[in-house]
Amino acid sequence: MLSELIISQLTFGKLSLLDAKRAFDEKGSAEEALKFLSSHISADFPSLEKRAKEEIEWCNNNKVRVVTISDPDYPQRLKHCCDAPMVLFVRGKADLNAQHAISIVGTRQCTTYGKDCINKIVDEIAGKIPDVHIVSGLAYGVDITAHRAAMRNGLPTIGVVAHGQGTLYPAHHRNEANKMVLGNGAVITEFFHDVFPEARNFLQRNRIIAGMSDATLIPESAIHGGGMVTARLAIDYNRELFAIPGSITSPMSEGPNALIRDNKAMLVTSAGDIVKSLGWHTEEKLQQARKKGIERELFTDFTDDERKVVEVLQKGDQTKDTLCVETGLPISTLSAVIFTLEMKGIIRALSGSQYHLIA
Repeated sequence: MLSELIISQLTFGKLSLLDAKRAFDEKGSAEEALKFLSSHISADFPSLEKRAKEEIEWCNNNKVRVVTISDPDYPQRLKHCCDAPMVLFVRGKADLNAQHAISIVGTRQCTTYGKDCINKIVDEIAGKIPDVHIVSGLAYGVDITAHRAAMRNGLPTIGVVAHGQGTLYPAHHRNEANKMVLGNGAVITEFFHDVFPEARNFLQRNRIIAGMSDATLIPESAIHGGGMVTARLAIDYNRELFAIPGSITSPMSEGPNALIRDNKAMLVTSAGDIVKSLGWHTEEKLQQARKKGIERELFTDFTDDERKVVEVLQKGDQTKDTLCVETGLPISTLSAVIFTLEMKGIIRALSGSQYHLIA
């Protein structure tokens, strides 16, 4: 834990996020990565170590979990992103590796139309995928509307903030943040507790929102808004991107309309569009399939895509993100294949969005 916190401090000054992640991946552990970096980077490492120890103590005293990139609780979807943070500070008990997770982000100047669309989508998806986690940024407009809609439907919701856990911005949303933490959600950040919100922090935190989700939905956004940054990140991470179309005269629909026009995002008008595209299915449907007596099929009866997934799982339990990387299948195709293999009794889901090949 200590090594990860020291490296995370370096990424705010001497080291890029990409270089930090590359060092960790190449050396195999944070301790070895830190040894390598300390011999190549000029920095006051004793001061960094002191500050890291102070941060750990503060977190222990304030019920904040320190989740490092080496921990099994670290978001596995995010871990595979090239610029994943070395450490996350978590308030709340939300599962950061939930089987289903979607981010909803966009403009702070959300219109009545945008709010109505968000409420409709979240209400519908709660009925179809009751374990889905809604991820957003706790900001005004689209973000807080998504969080509130999730809580109203009893869905876990995760707020990714652009500052440390010692404050909350905007303060007006403190009640919602507390409800998320006390319920089944969480507030998370990569910043030490005494870091205040700065403009660059908001852009930086967007990669966490996109990276820890299966897909991103843009209900409303200006053409150059922060939501469009998250949209580009989702595309870079090979995640599904959805957008809600709006009036051509509304500035807040310029972003989603452009994404749809340029074939970068799928047009959605209901949660059914999202569920179908991602290949998500409720546990009820799985149970119905099993009740019909659908049994395992022989290996020779697998499709090419099914065989790819089975071959990777023969190495051991894997997360959906790892399966996506190892098989080269798009997340929507992979989700459909996983569903089919579950119905056949070939694989089963484990906690932490992992899958197990049944012997």
